Amino acid sequence: MSFAIVCSDLSFSWPDGTTVLDGLDAAFGTGRTGLIGVNGAGKSTLLKLIAGELRPASGTVSVDGEIGYLPQNLPFDHARTVSDLLGISEARAALHAIERGEATEENFAAVGDDWDVEERARAELDRLGLGGVGLDRTVGTLSGGEAVMAGLAALFLARPGVLLLDEPTNNLDLDARRRLYDAVASWTGVLVVVSHDRELLDRVDEIADLRDGGVRSFGGNLSGYEELLAVEREAAERDVRAAGTDLRRQKRELEEAQVKLARRARYGKKMNESKREPKIVMGMRKRQAQESAGKHRILHEERLAGARARLTEAEEAVREDAEIRIELPATEVPAGRTVATVTGLSAAEPEPGTLEELIIRGPERIALVGPNGSGKTTFLRALAGEAMPDGPDVKIGVEGVRYLPQRLDVLDERLSVVENVRAAAPERPLNEIRGGLARFLFRGARADQAAGTLSGGERFRAVLASLLLAEPAPQLLLLDEPTNNLDMASARQLGQSLAAYRGALVVVSHDVPFLRTLGITRWLGMDRRTGLAEVEPM
Repeated sequence: MSFAIVCSDLSFSWPDGTTVLDGLDAAFGTGRTGLIGVNGAGKSTLLKLIAGELRPASGTVSVDGEIGYLPQNLPFDHARTVSDLLGISEARAALHAIERGEATEENFAAVGDDWDVEERARAELDRLGLGGVGLDRTVGTLSGGEAVMAGLAALFLARPGVLLLDEPTNNLDLDARRRLYDAVASWTGVLVVVSHDRELLDRVDEIADLRDGGVRSFGGNLSGYEELLAVEREAAERDVRAAGTDLRRQKRELEEAQVKLARRARYGKKMNESKREPKIVMGMRKRQAQESAGKHRILHEERLAGARARLTEAEEAVREDAEIRIELPATEVPAGRTVATVTGLSAAEPEPGTLEELIIRGPERIALVGPNGSGKTTFLRALAGEAMPDGPDVKIGVEGVRYLPQRLDVLDERLSVVENVRAAAPERPLNEIRGGLARFLFRGARADQAAGTLSGGERFRAVLASLLLAEPAPQLLLLDEPTNNLDMASARQLGQSLAAYRGALVVVSHDVPFLRTLGITRWLGMDRRTGLAEVEPM
């Protein structure tokens, strides 16, 4: 099989010495590959090394074809236009100049063969649900989801031979996700996608699992790979049970052997004291008994050590992914207490049921849903206390409002994880902060990592820790796409933990299975044109 991407003996460490990859060998062939692994395994780093965004400390990366790369956090210049993002501004300007009669050699050279460049660009935008986004619109006016789709449109328009996507479904609404799934399914070149989106990973041809410094490949989609893992886990658990049974048997046999040898020793001593046999014979019997006892002890101890080793090996074969263990504050908001009041809600074309006022009481759990660009993030920011021009009036009735933004840009990149948390809780003892961080999988030296070196999933855990360990404890949590960048195990654990939270919760998410785990009490739909309204549970 020929491979389009080959990584040989690849090593990479951050400037602070944190090792991410050490002697990694990996290869990706034609077709669509889903790259999975727990948070911090190095998936995003590997994509950056392949794309040339980072340089390895040692080893080589070979890529057969032009690379198109979509990072997790798009570094967009908000002043640029969509046309700039698509890379067609120069050709468009030349084309418009020719249409005005400026038929210069330079303009013809700039257009080249792209006489239909605008039509192709608009068709690509329309295919990805951005038909209403003009080519001269600035990137800063796009929502997070629209920006991701515009970045994808730029890649699909360029048609590189190798396409690298890092968590492309983050911030996308349900319609945009379906469009992305279709675009990925129709891709005929080489594609490597890092994702925790189950539906997307069920549309790939191969799964590559980055784990314990190596890559394991499986020819099939995520569901097929999980079925294989389930079979392997069941077999490994059977081996653990068998090894445990063998260990108990070896312990029992060693104890029985020791009892027999003790009996023989007592019998020999009794015979020696009674002097029933010649002294030379009794000495010979004693030496034989000691030699036999030594051999029996060594034999059974070797068997016991072997049984322990087999049990250890069997236990290590049972795959256990580390999961965050979030202990949310036990601050209960009484059912009758008004947590927040939002007035001044207005809509351009209000429909029946449109809310003019929103009152959040007690430990309510509100899911805020709607298409990209409908204003969900802006609404959360208003609840968090950020002043919005022409925005609604917000009054908060509790202490401890905590906001988790989409872009996770609330950490000081220069500070360590533990220093970021201390900044949010300066009065909390350091040992308590480190104990809390351990539950977010930041143990020992990991808590001393600089925030700027964290992976997407690690950054999420660090931000969440700084919010939940802060003082005062949160009575209102505002979460904007909280499952972005989380591995599936951590997303499940987050859902379970939030389900036990007793404060008020407002969550923006397109991850419907995750929302269902939270015990949502109210579903609110937001539309930029028709406003905010109660909607049916999803």
